Amino acid sequence: MTAGVNYLTSSARDGAAGLHQFRYTAADFERIRGLIYRCAGISLNPHKQHMVYSRLARRLRARRIASFAAYIDLVEREEEGEREEFINALTTNLTAFFREPHHFPILVRHLEELLPLRRPLTIWSSAASSGEEPYSLAMTVVEQFDSFTPPVRIHATDIDTGALERARRGIYPAERVKELSPARMKRFFLRGEGKNAGHVRVKPELQRLVTFGRLNLLDARWPLTERFDAIFCRNVMIYFDKETQYQVLKRFLPRLQPEGLLFAGHSESFHHADDLFRLCGKTVYAPVSP
Repeated sequence: MTAGVNYLTSSARDGAAGLHQFRYTAADFERIRGLIYRCAGISLNPHKQHMVYSRLARRLRARRIASFAAYIDLVEREEEGEREEFINALTTNLTAFFREPHHFPILVRHLEELLPLRRPLTIWSSAASSGEEPYSLAMTVVEQFDSFTPPVRIHATDIDTGALERARRGIYPAERVKELSPARMKRFFLRGEGKNAGHVRVKPELQRLVTFGRLNLLDARWPLTERFDAIFCRNVMIYFDKETQYQVLKRFLPRLQPEGLLFAGHSESFHHADDLFRLCGKTVYAPVSP
């Protein structure tokens, strides 16, 4: 594949619009790889050309731009918020309620051990996506304290503003909660009726336990001032190279209480940062003592 030649030829892969709608070259793809790395730390696999075309073609149609080269120019100039849309389009939001369930009993034990400190406890969901993770944390906390006013605050952030808006709404297709028990459904969700049939909504009293905000883990400054008792950063680091992972982990340290825990994804290992964190459970890490 060479610059100046379209990568893709099968219109079936991009629906009725067809893959010949926009000019897309090897050079365009390399520019996109560099740009998403600089903006979000994502190391885009060289074999993701088709995925990139499919996701960004929607933005070209929305902006009525004729070529990928012109679109990338627009993103690089950061005009009209398009860089945010670019990041949103290329961000993967694979999540579920109580994903990696072994983490939640560990969190419960951890919070119980901290209760003698007699201070508000804090949890940061640093890649909240569309809200399933922070709401799962909120449900866990409510069940632990048997109260919708527990001594725990949950802060949820994500780079994708579209996903955050869905999280704030707290409305999900019923199939997203089909694995939850009837007791949890009754306690934490409202079932839609009429035009909302087939959907559920997180109850307001659960929503009030979570504060949402945008945060890019690669931003020079994070809009956070407190230290957390637990940080969940699951299935995010797999998109970063080792150096970027290390730098993010280094920045987590001052945001974590000395006795705090960092929860990682099942495919993530931080052996290359053993001067920062030590493994203390299945994909659970504690800060290394100075």
